[in-house]
Amino acid sequence: MTAYSVGKTVFQLESGIYFNRENHKLLGYEANGMGLNLDLRYGFFLEQLEFVLNSQIQFDEYTAPLIQDDRSGFRNLTFGAKYLFYDPYKNYEEKVNIYSWKANQKFNWRRLLPAVAVYAGANFVVGDAFSFPEEPAFSPKVMVVTQQHLTNHLVFVTNIFADRIGTDFQSFGYVITLTNGFNEKWSGFLENKGIQGDYYSDSILTVGAAYLLFENFQIDASVSKNFKDTPDILYGGIGCSWRFDKKHRPIMLEKEDPADKRAGKKKEKEKEKKRLDEVED
Repeated sequence: MTAYSVGKTVFQLESGIYFNRENHKLLGYEANGMGLNLDLRYGFFLEQLEFVLNSQIQFDEYTAPLIQDDRSGFRNLTFGAKYLFYDPYKNYEEKVNIYSWKANQKFNWRRLLPAVAVYAGANFVVGDAFSFPEEPAFSPKVMVVTQQHLTNHLVFVTNIFADRIGTDFQSFGYVITLTNGFNEKWSGFLENKGIQGDYYSDSILTVGAAYLLFENFQIDASVSKNFKDTPDILYGGIGCSWRFDKKHRPIMLEKEDPADKRAGKKKEKEKEKKRLDEVED
């Protein structure tokens, strides 16, 4: 999840299909199948605010000693809102030194300042095919999101989250993603997700690429793998992202000219002096 919202009145759909293979060495089970991810994002009321629906439906064949089951249902269903409360580039303009090429090539340390957003949402359990035993039907989830534009092509995003808060299945974790734009069409990313909980802990590495097919339509592909055998996980998927922004009106920030600013202050001082003179008379 990135720190910036899609924008006021902007609707974005992100979806994809994946294939999964899961083997647990100690418990002796296997699960092989496929699934569908569907995320809906909508900017509402403020430019910095968006509402997010994350859903994941999976179909697989689960095999264990004395058990064989064809499972299907929601693996994840979460609804929440994200708000960008700090943007390091708001009211900031990077100046170009017209006298020094070397000065313009220096690293801008401001790029290390992250944009920061907060997310709050709720998990909903629908069915028991992929839920924990006796998991409550509702549980909170919170997240802090940071985003740094290290260069014009390189972006670093961090998600730090607490999931299923207040339940026996509570977990904490992070997702760190490094994305590089190779050109106007192609980008690649490397991602690591870490989870720590009493019922499930893991570290998953993902590598993928995306291609901007049309102005508001992007396709992507990725492969994910963890580093243990309790369980051993392998995912591969393809997806797309579609953005609808015909109703969006960008907020234009007018930069005040220094000369106009000085003239305005001078005019205010003259008005104040005139008012004091009238009081003295």
